[in-house]
Amino acid sequence: MKSVAVFCGSNTGHDPCFAASAASAGRSIAARDLLLVYGGGHRGLMGAVADAALAAGGRVHGVITEFLKSRELMHQRIQVCEVVADMAERKHRFAVLADSFLVLAGGVGTLEEMSDMWSRAQLGGLRKPIGIVNTAGYYDALLAMIDRMIDDGFLPAGQKDWLVVGTDVNDVLDRLGRYAPGNVSKWI
Repeated sequence: MKSVAVFCGSNTGHDPCFAASAASAGRSIAARDLLLVYGGGHRGLMGAVADAALAAGGRVHGVITEFLKSRELMHQRIQVCEVVADMAERKHRFAVLADSFLVLAGGVGTLEEMSDMWSRAQLGGLRKPIGIVNTAGYYDALLAMIDRMIDDGFLPAGQKDWLVVGTDVNDVLDRLGRYAPGNVSKWI
């Protein structure tokens, strides 16, 4: 694993634990000499993860839409900020640039990005692991919904195993790094 795309909120949320988790992710990604790929913004958890990676000497590659750039949301201190036309192109660039995906707390955009990458894997076009950092039980309801999808016959049980879930950023990154995308049995 040489790069990780982080999906997270453009807001910080009410509990400071979410920003602390994002900063921890940024520091850990830099310490592992991984390229951080993210949405290119300077606000919220996105800003926290990028700022922490930069402070730790890390490499940061943002991918931001022209619309978001025009609203002056682009981070000015990252090494690379790629401007793309729309969200579809942004997600495509995440899929190309990253070897894995790390999901932190966030809103609808975060869920959509994670779901898009998971759906691509399900359809056979992407063989890259997805890690979810479940800070303060933030994703408990989503994980329960995934179990419901399995129980009701809408998701094969083995596809839940494609998600690496944990509460500690370093543990999730360790497990993503050990993931073997070439292991076909993991994707059946």
